[in-house]
Amino acid sequence: MSDLPPHDSSASDEPADRDPNALFDEIVANETERDPDLAVIEAGSRTLRTQGGTGHQADVPARPADPGVDKALREVEAELATRWGETKLEPSVARIEALMDVLGEPQRAYPSIHITGTNGKTSTARMVEALLGAFDLRTGRYTSPHVQSITERISLDGVPIPAERFVETYNDIKPYVEMIDGQQEYRLSFFEVLTGMAYAAFADAPVDVAVVEVGMGGSWDATNVIDGDVAVVTPIDLDHTDRLGETFAEIAAEKSGIVKQDATVILAQQPVDAAQVLLKKAVEVDATVAREGLEFGVVSRQIAVGGQLLTLRGLGGEYEEVFLPLHGAYQAHNAAVALAAVEAFFGVGSAHAQRLDIDTVRKAFASVTSPGRLEIVRRSPTVVLDAAHNPAGARATAEAVSEVFDFSRLIGVVGASGDKNVRGVLEAFEPIFAEVVVTQNTSHRAMDADELAGIAVEVFGEDRVQVEPRLDDALEAAITLAEEEGEYAGGGVLVTGSVITVGEARLLLGRG
Repeated sequence: MSDLPPHDSSASDEPADRDPNALFDEIVANETERDPDLAVIEAGSRTLRTQGGTGHQADVPARPADPGVDKALREVEAELATRWGETKLEPSVARIEALMDVLGEPQRAYPSIHITGTNGKTSTARMVEALLGAFDLRTGRYTSPHVQSITERISLDGVPIPAERFVETYNDIKPYVEMIDGQQEYRLSFFEVLTGMAYAAFADAPVDVAVVEVGMGGSWDATNVIDGDVAVVTPIDLDHTDRLGETFAEIAAEKSGIVKQDATVILAQQPVDAAQVLLKKAVEVDATVAREGLEFGVVSRQIAVGGQLLTLRGLGGEYEEVFLPLHGAYQAHNAAVALAAVEAFFGVGSAHAQRLDIDTVRKAFASVTSPGRLEIVRRSPTVVLDAAHNPAGARATAEAVSEVFDFSRLIGVVGASGDKNVRGVLEAFEPIFAEVVVTQNTSHRAMDADELAGIAVEVFGEDRVQVEPRLDDALEAAITLAEEEGEYAGGGVLVTGSVITVGEARLLLGRG
């Protein structure tokens, strides 16, 4: 268990009888000098508190209840927002290497499991973290992007670091960040500073092992100053093609950069071209390879109440009757990858062939959460959130929704980023959406609702598309459509298209 202080989620002093939507609008309007993403996160958090509580679990913290802590966190967020965002990159690890050098190489203070791929990275990281924690190891987890709070990105023992500690960590490394800023052609980016914070926080804890998800790619990603004992590659597909390449092989070449000398590589099922590149890299650095479908995999899966029941084949043998409280075949495959990664970390398959303790493995998987991944946040009608934002992720989500839910009428709420393959996402959902309500989130990256509607009309036809630029209006419209009487009594709503859209919807709706 973590020895960190529990998060204080006490209610605010907002009047309980305020209309939630009116309060949301008011708070956003009053935050004119803040980054719009941060303003809407605060607005959503306070709106939920007026409805009887935050509705969040510990892994999705709300704004700090203490005004002083909240002010300090806002100041850190504002300073970070002045740096290059996560979509503006200069492919180099020179700046982060320089920062690590002046910080005393904190990333070398612990072993690590490094995770790349196109889809499934965060869920896999959470599963790896849960398994390691169940075996009494102190874990640090670094993932991105966050669903609601920036503090989600850095976790200790499965819990996001408290806002106070987040602020302290930033202030501790700030002088060194400014030193490197003055020495380099470009200032450290938002993501590079957060990566430095994570590695410093893990060394300070200290952790027994770090579970690190890349931001983008691998070779030049800021996280790639670690030498992961285990490198994990989740399924590769076409995404960020302007940065990583336009083919599976080109993208795999970038992502293979996390594979280090003598490491163990855990490969999820991959396109043939990607697999060839990854295997070639493993040979070049004398890495040991375990492949899903050969050395490990999913033996069987069946739908269960609240998730699925799995039999997994690991590097050390079979693990039967493993309950995973997440939906979809892709999550079962993520579980197989996570299990193999942890086995490899403990030396199963190389130093010894004995499987891990089955009861501990079962306990770990049963505790896994993954906010914003086929997450039910409301009933009557059922509202599901899923952060699918590329065609491969959308296809996996559509398949899982069809398998798990018996909707007679499913309404989509889609808000996407302008730099994504939006048409591909919409085409993946077209077979399962009766109608789609297109909207936009508050991010500067969001595709304009009218532009998104133009693409949606081409995919769905004009009669099946409704435009609601405001997300709260879009949610209300979709729920109204799902509540229609008669043959449509089994209606549901799926909110998707972007992690930001899902995070903002989660704040507006709370947890069911």
